[in-house]
Amino acid sequence: MVSGEGAEKTPLVSLIAGGTAGGVEATITYPFEFAKTRVQLHDDSPSKNPFRVIKAVIEKEGPRSLYKGCETLVAGTILKDAIRFISFDSIKSAFKDPETGTLSPLRNLLAGISAGVVASTFAVTPTERIKTALIDDARHDKRFTSPWHATKTLVAEHGLVKAMYRGYVTTTLKQASTTAVRLGTYNILKDFERLRDIPQTTATTFGNGAVAGTIVVFVTQPFDTLKTRAQSVRGAGVKEAFTSIIADYGVKGLWRGSTMRLGRTVLAGGILFTTYEWVAALIQPVLDKKLLPARSE
Repeated sequence: MVSGEGAEKTPLVSLIAGGTAGGVEATITYPFEFAKTRVQLHDDSPSKNPFRVIKAVIEKEGPRSLYKGCETLVAGTILKDAIRFISFDSIKSAFKDPETGTLSPLRNLLAGISAGVVASTFAVTPTERIKTALIDDARHDKRFTSPWHATKTLVAEHGLVKAMYRGYVTTTLKQASTTAVRLGTYNILKDFERLRDIPQTTATTFGNGAVAGTIVVFVTQPFDTLKTRAQSVRGAGVKEAFTSIIADYGVKGLWRGSTMRLGRTVLAGGILFTTYEWVAALIQPVLDKKLLPARSE
């Protein structure tokens, strides 16, 4: 049972629970992210099975290569999900119906879009740029020895803003749409269940997260593919990234890597929301006790 479901989450709870959930989810599912990124970066592998891609990488480059760029993604995901959940929960609280405590589907989506833009600006774009550059570099040049070395090298070559915010438009489009669909769908399902007195168990939470993850993949995959191309080592503008994908694979290339992303995102959605609700239920009473004396003064 996920306890504390009806309690209003404070900003600090959203921040801690969101960051913790993001770190756990990113660490567990990173090999799927690695495989997806490889396929999107001109990888000629005919297989769409993420397990086969992962097996081939292990055989050619060793098991450690599957976690190339993982530190950057985990750090970025902790920051991203901390910002994303605190933004979404704060906006959701302002938008909700005072009588039912729920949001309309449109307001859910608007809250998600707003949270996605904030997360992309302050966390996602820089960390995704370094992660993608590390994975791309590992295929050919092998210039970068660590995330920090990659950051210093790219900044020295292109300047801080151009190096770290390469692909900002495509990343923000992806984050805004992903956050709107994922958090919006999850919250719509929760509101539907709450109004019908459906118990919020761990299984329910995991299932809601998995459903939200599945919808996210097929709706937002073109933005993800464009983002990956734009953030490769060489880099590309939105137009160049789009035309190169169409030239290489046709329109269906915009959904390249969707199978691999689906495997990760369905699992990630379940892990993310389950961990978030668990951590929130665990720390909310503790923080309430500590803050209660201050509130009563």
